[in-house]
Amino acid sequence: MMQKRLTIRVSGKVQGVWFRARTREEAEKLELSGSVWNNPDGSVGIVAEGEEEQLQKLLSWCRRGPSMARVTDLSFDLQEYRGEFDGFTIAYA
Repeated sequence: MMQKRLTIRVSGKVQGVWFRARTREEAEKLELSGSVWNNPDGSVGIVAEGEEEQLQKLLSWCRRGPSMARVTDLSFDLQEYRGEFDGFTIAYA
């Protein structure tokens, strides 16, 4: 299997609805490494690394997010694996 890096930006009602915590849970279940954070514009940023198939599952989950979230836009970019993460963290500003 091929390891890749995925960056995601999720917009809508995605802050204050446990999006970061649930993203970390999903990523850990999928055995991905990376980070998730809130952006000043109200969106959530995610970078994840791992098997491409697992990254696609995380992307699919991000399209809906946790039950209280309302995702209105999602953009992503699939890149080469860098191996810079150890585990999956929530970043705080």
